[in-house]
Amino acid sequence: MMNWFDNNGMSGSSMVFMSIFWIVIIGLGIWLVTWLTRGEKLGVRQETPRQILDLRLASGEIDANDYAKSRRLIDGHSIESDKVQ
Repeated sequence: MMNWFDNNGMSGSSMVFMSIFWIVIIGLGIWLVTWLTRGEKLGVRQETPRQILDLRLASGEIDANDYAKSRRLIDGHSIESDKVQ
């Protein structure tokens, strides 16, 4: 009679495919968890640099001169020609 249960019924190629299958399943699980956790969180706003700068001026963290310089840099202009009076 044939030996049907040799090596728990798994041949060499089926063990390789089973290993590949579990590696893919675990990899997909890790990818899913990282994708879900690094995405945009609920209730968290993405503020633009201009909005952050406006908030810093409003809170008194920076003065009008620093605001004007930073705003010109954000807008892509030189800060040399900007003087707030």
